[in-house]
Amino acid sequence: MEDLNIKQLTLALRTIAEEKNLPEETVLEVIEQAIAAAWRRDNGERDQLVRANLNMNNGTAEVSVVKTVVEEVDNETNQISLEDARQLDATVELGQEVVISRHNVTTFGRVAAQTAKQVILQRLREAEREVVLAEFEDKIGTVVTGTIQRVEPRVVRVELGKATGIMPQSEQIPGEYYGVGRRIKVYIKDIEREGRGPQLILSRGNEEFVHYLFSQEVPEMETGAVEIKKIAREAGRRTKLAVSSVLPGVDPVGTFVGGHGTRVQAVMNEIGEQEKVDIIPYEDNPADFIANAMSPAEVLSVTVDEEAKRATVYVSEDQQSVAIGRAGQNVRLASRLTGYELDIEAKAAAKSETKPRKNIEDSLMNAVEEVAE
Repeated sequence: MEDLNIKQLTLALRTIAEEKNLPEETVLEVIEQAIAAAWRRDNGERDQLVRANLNMNNGTAEVSVVKTVVEEVDNETNQISLEDARQLDATVELGQEVVISRHNVTTFGRVAAQTAKQVILQRLREAEREVVLAEFEDKIGTVVTGTIQRVEPRVVRVELGKATGIMPQSEQIPGEYYGVGRRIKVYIKDIEREGRGPQLILSRGNEEFVHYLFSQEVPEMETGAVEIKKIAREAGRRTKLAVSSVLPGVDPVGTFVGGHGTRVQAVMNEIGEQEKVDIIPYEDNPADFIANAMSPAEVLSVTVDEEAKRATVYVSEDQQSVAIGRAGQNVRLASRLTGYELDIEAKAAAKSETKPRKNIEDSLMNAVEEVAE
């Protein structure tokens, strides 16, 4: 790479801004960061604080070496005491930066130019991604359709028009097949701005994804006639929904299930047939709510300790395994749904009193005697 000419950078700034669809101020900031990094590479020290100011009019740049004003200096490379700083700038305060030296820059050598190029490319990618992702800020909490771009060991990358989001393993549905080119619905969970620049975080495995799918299938949710009070989910295995109605005479469970199960089936078609969905009526009474949440197990009774947020669920012996579920799944989801720690206890079925059967011969003799009398 040839020596880096500041005037050439100035001329390229507007072109870069137009091609990348970025504000000029953003591109200017990126180039100034690159100039500072290049100057530090040629003239400064590794931990030195360097700031650059690019003059767009004459194509020159001024680099300033600064230090942070502190009470006690731990690192002389980038810190300065308040007393010493006041000798350079009488108005400076603790926590501010003070200029130690200024340097005019017009060109850089080959090595520094390479450093500047790397910084510019990296920062421009980050800035471009930030602008694109900003368009998705108001879409957080919604479901969109995208195309699987690449499948990695722990991440699935999904193309969403201009942007590409990532679906971490923790947000995927276990056992679901993700093939490149497949179109899928994804829940926009968040935009993370840590690590390697901003990332659009997608999910198919969280509770909100199921909530959104039902909102698309149950129009009564939009009118407010019915609502989902709580959801507990283990993606790919089981989901429990507690639903309620605000209108008398409206069956909330039937509303969510739909005629012939069409509504719940539409949701299951999206999340996978292997994931069971339990829809139960919400109750304000904790004992009743817990009993409902234990579905499909039949509950005999529930005792609740409100202070400890703990409850004991009594079931018959033949229902104990159903109540607990495979690997404790049913009771675990019921606990998350209700907010109570649940203990399952089996009760022996009450023995019904049986009258002793009379000998058939005795019955016949008694009948004969009654007739004879």
